[in-house]
Amino acid sequence: MPATRTYDRHPSYQPAAGQVSADWPAAVGTLPPGPLVLSVDGPAALDWDALAGGVTAALRGAGRRAEVLDVREHYAPSAGERMAAEPVPAGDPFFTPLSEAQVADLFDAVPQPERPLGDTVLLVYGPGASLCGPDLLWYADLPKRYAEAAVARGELPTGVNLGSPREPGRLVRLFYTDWPVLDRHRDAIAGRVDRWIDVQDPAAPASLDGAALRATLAHLARGPVRTRPYFNSTPWGGQWAASELGFTPQAGNTALGYELIAPEAGVLVGGEGGPHIEVPFQLLCVQHPQDMLGEEVHRRFGTSFPIRFDYLDTMGGGNLSLHLHPQERYIREVFGWPYTQHETYYVTAAEEGARVLLGLTEHADADILRGQVEDAITEGTPLPVEDHVQSHDSTVGQLFMIPAGTPHASGAGNLVLEVSATPYLYSLRLYDWLRKDASGASRPLPYEHGFANLDTARRGDDVTKDLVQQPRTLREGEGWREEVIGALPEMFYAVHRLVLDPDTSAPDDTAGRFHILNVAAGRGAVIETHDGRTHFLAYAETLTVPAAVGAYRIRAAGSDEVHIVKALVVEQ
Repeated sequence: MPATRTYDRHPSYQPAAGQVSADWPAAVGTLPPGPLVLSVDGPAALDWDALAGGVTAALRGAGRRAEVLDVREHYAPSAGERMAAEPVPAGDPFFTPLSEAQVADLFDAVPQPERPLGDTVLLVYGPGASLCGPDLLWYADLPKRYAEAAVARGELPTGVNLGSPREPGRLVRLFYTDWPVLDRHRDAIAGRVDRWIDVQDPAAPASLDGAALRATLAHLARGPVRTRPYFNSTPWGGQWAASELGFTPQAGNTALGYELIAPEAGVLVGGEGGPHIEVPFQLLCVQHPQDMLGEEVHRRFGTSFPIRFDYLDTMGGGNLSLHLHPQERYIREVFGWPYTQHETYYVTAAEEGARVLLGLTEHADADILRGQVEDAITEGTPLPVEDHVQSHDSTVGQLFMIPAGTPHASGAGNLVLEVSATPYLYSLRLYDWLRKDASGASRPLPYEHGFANLDTARRGDDVTKDLVQQPRTLREGEGWREEVIGALPEMFYAVHRLVLDPDTSAPDDTAGRFHILNVAAGRGAVIETHDGRTHFLAYAETLTVPAAVGAYRIRAAGSDEVHIVKALVVEQ
């Protein structure tokens, strides 16, 4: 392992058993002889016709007969409507509650095909294919970012939403209906999948035997693990991740950086120089919740990984929208998420004069603010934001606390590490600086939800006292210290910072709850576990240390002082 290296955009791990293979013939070559029913399940956003064509061509190339059954043709006429929960209030164009539907609800009656004759394989494919009583089950996966990007670009006009094969794709359906329904289904069947197939390259899909996959998940859940990062583009995005980390902007900038957002994160598994599969990070929590989360965190949050790390890149970009997030009762009763979206901003880099908007001014009036928000929407009148929301110096190393209900925005010229609760799809925007998108449309502003959640109690000096905290040393040793840089009674997690001199190391212990680490300054660090595993972490990278790791050490790498941001769930 090198003493230091630069940011790795494709971190990967060797499978604990077996090896990842490429292309359909390799996957088909693992099938036993004789007649069988092979089901391939997976998300709606796959190109299922291409998948069926690839599998049947490989079967025929191996000298076997192939028959097909597309389960989508057996969905009930009302399948799409059955999936979605009704929005609150009725007709809400922005959000719907998380769907509680099951994949079985797509059908009036699930088809139960008979086993074919001779050396024939009956391929049953599509979302819900696992329900058809197969002899063997494969799961074909495509990371969520593909569907989201395709719908946003209008490149998948039909078929991307679950149960709606002939309707245009919609992001609202993806976020609040398809993903929760399909994630529950995937999690429920993962323990009996015979082969996991990654179809990011549809012409040469990568795959791994199901038993080998589960052995790999068990191994990864007991050691430090890093998910595959990526950045998307938005109207407010900047240039830092492109210039400093080597990401290629999709639409001219790098905006939201997915370091660790559990519902969308994936872990790359494969040998060096060979094919890789990207396995949903969430499967680690589903298959091994106590190893990953710890007993108490698992009891509180189930298999949901409750903390996320992401970047907000406005270096060379614009201000984020002025927004807030739903308070706990509201997010539970209106949106169906069991815990709320508390956030924090850690300033990793900032241009001169950069600001963070946070918290109400002493004399802010919610009624006046609401009227001016409506004027901005209907008349295009600029909102005097700083009449209502405080503006703070964006100082590198400062953490800003953002409890649910607090209005906030990262200003232009910042690289913010967002250390937050996992819910991430509920930004209740009040104002977006009168910006237009590429088509000339204004960004949707769900301000009614926003004002229903605006916390008007914390304002003025209390914002600075409570939400712009100063570091408090928690523990220290020769050449290192650990500071608490953010903690509030209403927030279920805390943010610490480890400061290490060059060539020093600090002991740590998960003590039964996972840690998340990010190198915020310095060349990097090496994490060393008690069972002999080591993991290098470069500047700007994020790492999960599962609860099962227990005692470990963090060693500074390079000749610079190293700052490591650390988050953990606090005891109740």
